[in-house]
Order: sequence, then structure tokens, then C-alpha cells
Amino acid sequence: MSNSEITVSLRMSRELRDRLDVLAQATRRSKSFLALEAVTRYVENEEEIIAGIIEGQAQIKAGLSIEHAEVMANVSAIIAEAAKSKLKSKPKSKPK
Repeated sequence: MSNSEITVSLRMSRELRDRLDVLAQATRRSKSFLALEAVTRYVENEEEIIAGIIEGQAQIKAGLSIEHAEVMANVSAIIAEAAKSKLKSKPKSKPK
């Protein structure tokens, strides 16, 4: 272990430990390796989420946001226009 690494203990259910054992055996990896990989992925994911929240808050503060009602009105208009276009382009059926 290098000087930059530390040891961390954690509690888990027996069921989770057993599942980790099975996974470790199947992948020929240590439980420590798999736990470190899981924690690393979790931290990276959470960092990405928090960064997105912070960016969104900054955009709102800078006035770069649109009210929900305005967005929904725009979406409704786009859907209505698409429906009109679809009706115009629909081939007329011949009478029988």
C-alpha cells in the first residue's frame, strides 16, 4: 500500500457480503478491489450530479432559464403544428 492510500472499514449485510464473495470469485478479483471500484464509481457519479446542479444554479442566477409554463406552451405548440402537418400529408382514402 502506498503512502497515499488509507484503509476504510464498512458494515454491510451478510447478504451483500455473500453477493460480493460470489462476484469476487467469478471475476477473480478481491472483495477490496470490487468495493473500491464501486465506491469510485459512486463518488464520480455523485460529483457529476453535484456539478450539474451547481451549473444549473449559476445559469438561473445569470437569467439563462425559462419558466416551466413557457416551455410547456412551446412544446404544446410544436405538437399541435406536427399534428396539423400530419393531417395535411395524410393520403385521402378512396370511396368504396
